[in-house]
Amino acid sequence: MMSFNSLEDKISHARSVKHSLPPLPFTIVSLLKKGIENSSSFLTYLDQNGNRVEFSYREFYEMVLATAHFYQSQGLQVGDKIATISHNHWQTVVQYFAAWFCGLVIVPVNIGEDDNRIEYILKNAEVKLALVRDSYLSRIEDICALPELNAVKLIECGESLTSFSLAEGVLKEPSFDIDTEALIVFTSGTTGNPKGVVLSQKNLLEDARSISEWHQITAETRMMCVLPIHHVNGTVVTLLTPFYTGASTVLIEKFKVEQFFPTIEKEKVHIVSVVPTLLQYLTSYYGDKALPKLEDFKHMICGAGPLTINVAKNFEALFGKPIVHGYGLSETTCYSCFLPLNLSLKEHQSWMYDFGFPSIGVPISANEMDIHDEFGKSVAEGERGEIVVRGVNVMKRYFNNIEANEEAFTHGWFRTGDEGFYKKDKNGDAYFFITGRLKELIIRGGMNFAPLEIDEVINQAPGVKAAIAVGFENDWYGEEVGAYVQLKEGATENEEAILTYCHEHLPFAKAPKVVVFGEEIPVTSTGKYQRRKVAHLFQAWKEVQFRK
Repeated sequence: MMSFNSLEDKISHARSVKHSLPPLPFTIVSLLKKGIENSSSFLTYLDQNGNRVEFSYREFYEMVLATAHFYQSQGLQVGDKIATISHNHWQTVVQYFAAWFCGLVIVPVNIGEDDNRIEYILKNAEVKLALVRDSYLSRIEDICALPELNAVKLIECGESLTSFSLAEGVLKEPSFDIDTEALIVFTSGTTGNPKGVVLSQKNLLEDARSISEWHQITAETRMMCVLPIHHVNGTVVTLLTPFYTGASTVLIEKFKVEQFFPTIEKEKVHIVSVVPTLLQYLTSYYGDKALPKLEDFKHMICGAGPLTINVAKNFEALFGKPIVHGYGLSETTCYSCFLPLNLSLKEHQSWMYDFGFPSIGVPISANEMDIHDEFGKSVAEGERGEIVVRGVNVMKRYFNNIEANEEAFTHGWFRTGDEGFYKKDKNGDAYFFITGRLKELIIRGGMNFAPLEIDEVINQAPGVKAAIAVGFENDWYGEEVGAYVQLKEGATENEEAILTYCHEHLPFAKAPKVVVFGEEIPVTSTGKYQRRKVAHLFQAWKEVQFRK
């Protein structure tokens, strides 16, 4: 084990790799400038009503310059933070790249968050300007009416783009290096408050390079983005990666199961990145329908949530297309490992089905991976421990959160908080598996929820003496949210009243769907909840899809 003199030394070690990597051939700015002479398609956008617009690289570059000009007219300087509050929209993609052209930092806001968390994100990230889709403006205006958010300038984004035609003067190209911050992505922590993951332009490009090499993405490849672009998966895999290689991408406003494969066929898409929830939706929908032809389609990239063997088997058997399973976090920019593409069918199925969990594969070139014990020491093959990552795609730090940084980089690697193990193949390559989380995050449909936040609500419900939120295995969402409840003396079991209360105070996705009653809440000797000890009590709801 190495020893380190400071947190900065630990982070520096965690953001490097022992093997050599060639220098990045491009910056985001130089890639944008390549678009001046490129008339091929970069971005196609389909809204939920079926309206379609398409932009070439040259057209996209021109829109980026206009938006960059607008940013400068607002007095924004390199390093300033801009929030984007939007659903998937082509304008938001332009806003991202224009910010990076100017050396600004994008803070994507998930509109599905409650007002308190949006308020926290805007304050914690020190946002100066917020770009808000018109349909969300009144809500954000109410949030920003607080005195501490009065300085945030709100810009309404509508289809006319009139807001961006007000800039005057000459566009100046700022000077900054490749390690300039580009994104602050807020991800839930076990304390309930989200943590701001700071990613640089280099982080984005290094992960995009590794993903493109792994999936053999070239200028001829067509990808599709169905995941929200406020999340690194949607942004890095299906926007930045095709942009890095000169490929094209189709951005979908909102996933609709009945339109998914027809769109792939019509747009001649080769690769899509999804979460396990979408695989379950598709398998269920096509169970009694004619299957799509998918002549151009190659494979699914799948990660960002627990994939079960059952869901993987059913999808691959039905559609005859491989799931290239992988793993990563916002803190590692996006993906850190994948199953190899060149496996035989027998090898692929073995790694996916034969070890109790689908393998998340082997590390990409941007990073190394290992399994550590609690002291930061590597464990033996097959032994469970914490998945750790070290590489050029590891974040710069958590923003304004020294305590979280100390915990995450304790031993000079990024500690994921996820439990796993590895098995070696005949060539000695380590294939990794994730078995659960050492941290208590509940991952539902690729979105992270902190159970302590949910605990607070359940404990206020009628008749509840004590309660904990429990993430239980679910075929539809990877995990679903349940409540384990100890009742007050004399109270009767009233699941409906508890669930109603929770749904009144939490978004549907975050609210418990099932209540299990028990005599007492299991805790450790130090008083910490032991959620895993009761997760098995929710087994009966594993195959149930819960809807609003």
